[in-house]
Parts: sequence; structure tokens; C-alpha cells
Amino acid sequence: MTTTETDPAVVPRFDTDEPTGRTLAIICSKGNLDMAYPGLILANAALGEGVETHLFFTFWGLDIITKATMADLKFTMLGNTATHMPQGLGGLPGMTAMATSRLKKAIADLDVPDVPEFLEQIVASGGHLWACRLSADMNHLTLDDLDPDVEGIISASDFIEKTDGAQLLFI
Repeated sequence: MTTTETDPAVVPRFDTDEPTGRTLAIICSKGNLDMAYPGLILANAALGEGVETHLFFTFWGLDIITKATMADLKFTMLGNTATHMPQGLGGLPGMTAMATSRLKKAIADLDVPDVPEFLEQIVASGGHLWACRLSADMNHLTLDDLDPDVEGIISASDFIEKTDGAQLLFI
């Protein structure tokens, strides 16, 4: 059986700053340079649409918000088949530095901010940054070790509670 009825199209409205009533929860679990940007870009886009946005940094994703690492995230070709390069090249000395440099240049050429600046922009737009309690404890990190815009180190249960009913993305 077919029907000709369709749901109305969802069209973003750029002429208002009114909240949409929607919430997006993004779990950032990887701390490589190439894995930091998807969550940040999606958060920025959601905030631009008036969507309440929370980012939860867990396991290696803590590198994205840790003061000592956030400005120096790396991109490695080793084990990353999406680079379309022979895997043996990724293990050669200097390849991670070269790949990281090239990716950072490509990102900068598109006027996309670096990770610390992007986090600052997300918070300035109303986004919320949270660190995972278990991951922080495993890595002996305190709030003092993290970007000052991180609102707190909370448990996974606390994050689930804060984002009740939210659309969830795991990166």
C-alpha cells in the first residue's frame, strides 16, 4: 500500500534566535585531530540552528579538552584506511608529523578554527562541555587540567540525566 502523504519538510529558520526545544548530546570518544572535528562541527551547526547542545568527552576524547594536549592533537595514517595510502607508509618516521601538518593546513585553509578556538566558539554560542568522571579518574585528571570552559567532570549517568530526551551522537 502506498500513500501520497508526506511529513512536512523541516526547514531551518535563520531569522530568529528562539530556541527550538531540541537537544543534541554528542559523545566524543576519540582524541585524534581527525576525530575531534566531526563533534565540534556538528555542535557548532546545531547551536546555529538553536539546538541546545552538550558535548561529553570520554576515554581518549578527553585529549580534546585537556590543556596539555588540546592544541597539539595528532593525525596518524597508520591503521587509517581512509587515507587511501599504503598502510606501510604510516609507520615510517615523520609520517604522523607530516600528516598532522597537512591536515592542520587544510583545515586552516578553509577558515575552520583550531580545536581550542573552536571549543571557545561553541561555549560562546551556548554549548556545554562535560568531562567523563571515569575517564578523568583513569587518567588522574582534575578540572584544573581541563579547558576552563568545561563545566564539570560528571558520570555517564549524570550526562544521560542532563540530556534526557536528546538526540544522541557517538563519535
